[in-house]
Amino acid sequence: MYHDDYITNPLDYKEEMIMQYLLYLTATLGCSREKCRIAAQSIAFYFRHVLKIPYIIPSIIYPRPTTKLPAVMSTAEVKKLLSKVLNVKHRTIIMLLYSSGMRLSEIANLKIVDIDSKQMRIKVVQGKGSKDRYTILSNQVLEELRSYYLKYRPVVYLFNGNKLGNPIGMRSIQHLVQLSLLNAGLSKKHYSVHTIRHSFATHLLDNGTDMHTIKELLGHSNIQTTMRYLHLTTKRTSGIINPYDALTQERTKC
Repeated sequence: MYHDDYITNPLDYKEEMIMQYLLYLTATLGCSREKCRIAAQSIAFYFRHVLKIPYIIPSIIYPRPTTKLPAVMSTAEVKKLLSKVLNVKHRTIIMLLYSSGMRLSEIANLKIVDIDSKQMRIKVVQGKGSKDRYTILSNQVLEELRSYYLKYRPVVYLFNGNKLGNPIGMRSIQHLVQLSLLNAGLSKKHYSVHTIRHSFATHLLDNGTDMHTIKELLGHSNIQTTMRYLHLTTKRTSGIINPYDALTQERTKC
């Protein structure tokens, strides 16, 4: 291990030296939590299985994972985005993304047989975590899908790529979404395909859908992942009276 410009013998490793090294990875090199964890576990493996010395990983110095809230489109922005998409196939893809909350890979691999118009639902086969689930199907989007089908006549996959029978590429979807955002004047907001999924979940919450239902529709394995949308909804805080405003009102009455 390098320390103060000289090389030390592994047998001379001290707890303080290891702590300094892991802090160096974090503070100086800016390594992620995962990389620091791997480094710490590698050192622990050396102590426990090579030197046969008990060793406790100093996990307290791992950098805490950052919690950054995702961007969410307003309903007005979603309407503006759709109004600028003239290509039927592109419009249908974006409408389906927003109305179903499916991931990029799930839309790309969606098959015609997965659209259940009788039950008004969409089957997501082998989504993230290799799990099947159902999400909702919009009545208006269903009509759009029928118009799209009559024009493009897809085979097997709902959205075919350049070759009939093959699924559309995920990069193609990303590109058409970015192009549509540009045409709608929304490119500077750094929105993406995943932003549409976040918007679906947040707008469901705004409209009163319970958290567990949203969790099932999105295919989250942990409710904590879904709970972050509580920070994005505006309906929960719109009716709150600010304590300072209440205080001012009391003063006015007095």
